[in-house]
Amino acid sequence: MLVHISKNISPETEIIAVEPLGAASLHASHEKGEVVTLDSIDKFVDGAAVQRIGEKTFTSLQSVVDKISLVPEGKVCTTILELYNQCAIVAEPAGALPIAALDAHREEIKGKNVVCIVSGGNNDIGRMQEIKERSMIYEGLQHYFIVNFPQRAGALREFLDEVLGPNDDISRFEYTKKNNRSKGPALVGIELKERDDYAALIERMDRKGFHYVEVNKDQDLFHLFI
Repeated sequence: MLVHISKNISPETEIIAVEPLGAASLHASHEKGEVVTLDSIDKFVDGAAVQRIGEKTFTSLQSVVDKISLVPEGKVCTTILELYNQCAIVAEPAGALPIAALDAHREEIKGKNVVCIVSGGNNDIGRMQEIKERSMIYEGLQHYFIVNFPQRAGALREFLDEVLGPNDDISRFEYTKKNNRSKGPALVGIELKERDDYAALIERMDRKGFHYVEVNKDQDLFHLFI
């Protein structure tokens, strides 16, 4: 393995292993001191997402890895887009992991020689919409709500005029009118220009009396609707 060669040539070189936060089988095994099986994993970073690391792989890495860094899947998505847009590099999620980890080690790597191994470019163009959305959710720019709208004329117009900010955009809207009800739920996706616009959006919804559930904060609802 490359890490063993590196350690043999330069024993003082620090080796940092990087795993996706939603599938951190190496980290969990390292903490336990033995190979463990995770109850569930996020398979998005498919090239690095396993519920149980192999016994031989774990034993091999234990002797050479100095640190294990965990990266949220949303951060991986942001990095994939940055690599493509800024460097014209097509990286698969597992390939982007090392670059995605750099921000977390910003201070400790200043002035040092750093090598990141971008290990693969097997990325399906059909995944780009999911990658973009995961990135925007991680960056705090995409939010989903279930909003109970009054079933009266002008309710949606009131929401658009008095709740949305000047730079906010409706990215998704799903609503089915219910007969014999005073209110009806709608799934509303709102895209923000800046992360800091979120607090003002919530304040306006509260002030105008709209009842809502934040789907981003409820994983069961998120997986059901998004």
